[in-house]
Amino acid sequence: MKKRYPGSREEDSWLSEKQLGALRRADQADSLGSPVPTQVVSNGEYFPFPQTLQQKQVEARIAELAGASAKHLGMSRRRFLASSAGMATAFIAMNEVYGRFFDVDPLEMLGSAHAQGGMPRDLFVFDDQLHMIRETMNGPLALRALAQGEGDAAKTAGFDKNPFNVEGLPDEFGRPWSAWNPALDQSPNTGANFHLVKFVKDVYLDSQVSVAILSNAPLGLFEPAGGGKPRIPRSVDESLTAMNLTGFQTAAVRDWVNNIAGSKRLLAHGQIFPGRQNLAFMQQQIEQFHPDSWKGYNIAYTAKLDDNPESELKQWRLDDEKVAYPTYELIRENRRELKEHPGFFNICIHKGLAPAAPGTPEEGAPTDLPKASRDWPEFNFIIYHSCFGPRFFDAESLEAIRTGKLRNGVPDLRWLTEFAQISAPLKNVYAEIGTTFASCVITFPTVCAHMLGQLLKYMGPERVVFGSDSLWYGAPQWQIEAFWRFQIPKDMAAKYGYPQLNEKVKRQILGLNSAGLYNLPNRVAAYKAVPADYEQRIPDSLKATLDYPGYSKPGSDRGALYVPSNDKLAALREEYAAAGGHPSNRRYGWIL
Repeated sequence: MKKRYPGSREEDSWLSEKQLGALRRADQADSLGSPVPTQVVSNGEYFPFPQTLQQKQVEARIAELAGASAKHLGMSRRRFLASSAGMATAFIAMNEVYGRFFDVDPLEMLGSAHAQGGMPRDLFVFDDQLHMIRETMNGPLALRALAQGEGDAAKTAGFDKNPFNVEGLPDEFGRPWSAWNPALDQSPNTGANFHLVKFVKDVYLDSQVSVAILSNAPLGLFEPAGGGKPRIPRSVDESLTAMNLTGFQTAAVRDWVNNIAGSKRLLAHGQIFPGRQNLAFMQQQIEQFHPDSWKGYNIAYTAKLDDNPESELKQWRLDDEKVAYPTYELIRENRRELKEHPGFFNICIHKGLAPAAPGTPEEGAPTDLPKASRDWPEFNFIIYHSCFGPRFFDAESLEAIRTGKLRNGVPDLRWLTEFAQISAPLKNVYAEIGTTFASCVITFPTVCAHMLGQLLKYMGPERVVFGSDSLWYGAPQWQIEAFWRFQIPKDMAAKYGYPQLNEKVKRQILGLNSAGLYNLPNRVAAYKAVPADYEQRIPDSLKATLDYPGYSKPGSDRGALYVPSNDKLAALREEYAAAGGHPSNRRYGWIL
């Protein structure tokens, strides 16, 4: 029997010696380096599917197109495939084999000048959903592993299989775990990917985002002192200790970024904790840091229903007159905030991304929207994730499409189709596509086309907004480029009555709609650059607020906000990109 060396990939593999003998190491066998995977790569837990005929065709076409373009440009094929022109080449090859899902011009294969033409320099991008974490947390490593795909980085972080597809179901191309964002390659999967320094780099240096909203998520369990068993929080204070970022911390980052940039590049969510017992905390947020808009989670344990300090916080629904409506009333009573924060009446609600669960509003169903939106017409209800039911891996939706499961004549995508249809007459309800888009554009493009088609058909292009849910899946640029290139196949659009994703509609969704919701300029030129030496400008007060080790005890200091000197800023993104490296497109594991 062949010896398995300690620490080697073979040692941790569940495959037999005979099975391993029939396989090749993916990183050694891959001579192409495609930016998009072209066959299943096993991490050693399962025997990989053989490369399909279509996957072989895609791989051969990528090699053919990349070879010709690289020769024309005087560079190696592998270096070419690590460029934006290489990504365009992969999209072209996929279109030729699978159908035309991506709007990409063959001229983009001729080099950076043409590739830049594929992404307009004047494209205004408003990212409705960004995330980062406080310094003492290690972050959502499972989400990064999901987007990064299988390989040594995920394995080192503790993931031997797709954390959101433990059954090993195939995606649309037969792969149980492939990268959403190939640019991540095998960069280490650690909490540092989600901290402040990386946040600024990924959003403001590595993407075309002009302005964005920094959000927060009260989804954690409270961990009692002394190592007690984690439990559902009983109060706002207990919930705050478990958050990736509190509203206070979110606002501190917002104010610092805007000050060093000299323009409004970042907005901050306040946190919705419903119930009369939580009204004092809601008012405290308004007075202390003036939220630009609000973020709530029906599925989170955030609502206090009584005065008992020992009772747990509960899930809640938007149309609950006793629990949610007092919170809305308090926000309305503070309408003076609209003068400086025009998005103050924007109520952003997480719905969807949930396991198969009872179809209740508390879990993510949209049935509480009609009453709430009609009772509170002065508010905009922006539904994050568009109620999309599947939890990060969209095999369920693909099955619904393939089996002909319909709702009023279109494929029934759990909760999302229902949301789009019941929201059609609700003019103050908007659909946000964070993670919903990222989870399917590369791995389930047919699902992606139906998802966007249904939102456009029932809600119209003026009520759909872009969000990337970054930094969970890396810098938002890959999603911006994929959205700009994506299109709904003409035969699908004709069959189901879906509008087309033309340039006007894409500009509306990527930024113009949200600029209107927040009354902000919708021109790239209106926003100044973040300085390249931003890391040296992080003040001790902000470090204390974000729990930097050595500056504060976790959660002990909400911190003073930094007021920097009046520095002059220059456009730095082009300079940074010109000096940067490039991805290797290397994948680790075994292939047949």
